[in-house]
Amino acid sequence: MKGETAAVGEEVSVEGRVREAAERVASERGLELVHAEVAGAGHSPIVRVFIDKPGGVTHEDCSEVSNHLGAILDVEDFIPSSYTLEVSSPGLERGLYKRADYERFAGSPARVKSRVAVGGQRNFTGRIVGVEGDSVVFDDKTSGRVLLPLAEVAKANLEIDVEEEFRRAEARERAAREAAGRTTE
Repeated sequence: MKGETAAVGEEVSVEGRVREAAERVASERGLELVHAEVAGAGHSPIVRVFIDKPGGVTHEDCSEVSNHLGAILDVEDFIPSSYTLEVSSPGLERGLYKRADYERFAGSPARVKSRVAVGGQRNFTGRIVGVEGDSVVFDDKTSGRVLLPLAEVAKANLEIDVEEEFRRAEARERAAREAAGRTTE
């Protein structure tokens, strides 16, 4: 029942409650909750929260979410022991967790690991094409176009093409130099 609201009489997991609280705190600040998880159940679990916004999050965004979410978690006291709260950006190679992530990042390079073999393969590296029905359409470097059932995705991340990023940076610098040259003439 992860990530779902419980029906009357059902109990929500600790991770589900953390996710709901983190979603509330993030949305109140105009931020996207990318993912929330509770790792290392037991004596000292780690609560990890990943937030984002257009243009990227700042240290201040992370600090504000950490302070407010920490206060909520302490007051509601549903984590059975002391915990460590980590709030950060999802990073350049952000995880893909929801259907909307695959739709948003269609055309982007990514790595996907499936729980079950698809065409004899569980690990895929290539480009997200989009979503059809309940499957991710993926252009894999090895197998070509494959349909990966969303329910069977164990892990997925965007993949940064470093060479492409260098080419883009060079193009931006060249455009800036050219623009600067035109304004001085």
